[in-house]
Amino acid sequence: MNENLFASFIAPTILGLPAAVLIILFPPLLIPTSKYLINNRLITTQQWLIKLTSKQMMTMHNTKGRTWSLMLVSLIIFIATTNLLGLLPHSFTPTTQLSMNLAMAIPLWTGAVIMGFRSKIKNALAHFLPQGTPTPLIPMLVIIETISLLIQPMALAVRLTANITAGHLLMHLIGSATLAMSTINLPSTLIIFTILILLTILEIAVALIQAYVFTLLVSLYLHDNT
Repeated sequence: MNENLFASFIAPTILGLPAAVLIILFPPLLIPTSKYLINNRLITTQQWLIKLTSKQMMTMHNTKGRTWSLMLVSLIIFIATTNLLGLLPHSFTPTTQLSMNLAMAIPLWTGAVIMGFRSKIKNALAHFLPQGTPTPLIPMLVIIETISLLIQPMALAVRLTANITAGHLLMHLIGSATLAMSTINLPSTLIIFTILILLTILEIAVALIQAYVFTLLVSLYLHDNT
């Protein structure tokens, strides 16, 4: 029986009820917290990584933009933990769903754009028409810049979806090849299995990088509008 290649991307159900919401809420439970004055190594490392990431993204922002720091740190932690959780066997990765990624990208982009039109309306409108544009090209350039602005949340969501989905599909294909070759040729199986291990390490890096890229682009959109 041939297994459906895209079966792992179907939203799971429990007794006929969708379980995607429970899976989305599960990653925050994996983040350890402490009520003690002196933290252990795990929590200390976690706080150091959060502080480093927050400093990296908030350096370019002004005081108004830094009010978004908690939201951006929460976003990168959520996406990273969700991506990593999806690498486990028989698991589901919510970030492979374009609908979910759009649900994250559109409100964040909309909030940044609305803030830009409220606080810096002249600069926001200036993006639609660069200085020195020839008069005959003004209507066309305004249309192009408007489309470029409106397509930003779609680009955010599609980038995250495509990268996570492509990695999972490649791991699925190589894993199936390893299983099929195990009964045919042992040396070839070892070679393919080594490639699978290296690909898994690469996917862990991609899961973290894509979370950082998504959050960084949201931060850049925020910087342009504050």
